[in-house]
Amino acid sequence: MECGVAADMAVVAHSLAREEIQRPKADAIMVRIYDVAESDRGKELMRDITDAAYSAQRGASASAGGTASGQRFAEELCATCMKSGGDMDRILGRRS
Repeated sequence: MECGVAADMAVVAHSLAREEIQRPKADAIMVRIYDVAESDRGKELMRDITDAAYSAQRGASASAGGTASGQRFAEELCATCMKSGGDMDRILGRRS
């Protein structure tokens, strides 16, 4: 179930980044949508996904050609999550 929620978060975070919503406002929107205020794991996952979405958007803006697909980001995240038993660090850029 966490993999599906993470994929959904990825689509929303990518959309917020693509629309250039300021990060504090994007974080507030994500917290309201996903109701993670009471969950440390949820807050951490949301932050990591949003960080990755905003980092990818900055990279896409700097390159000649548009933005990466939010759907593709979500699919990669979900597939990695499911194959690794919940470890999304490879996609989110974290190293344990």
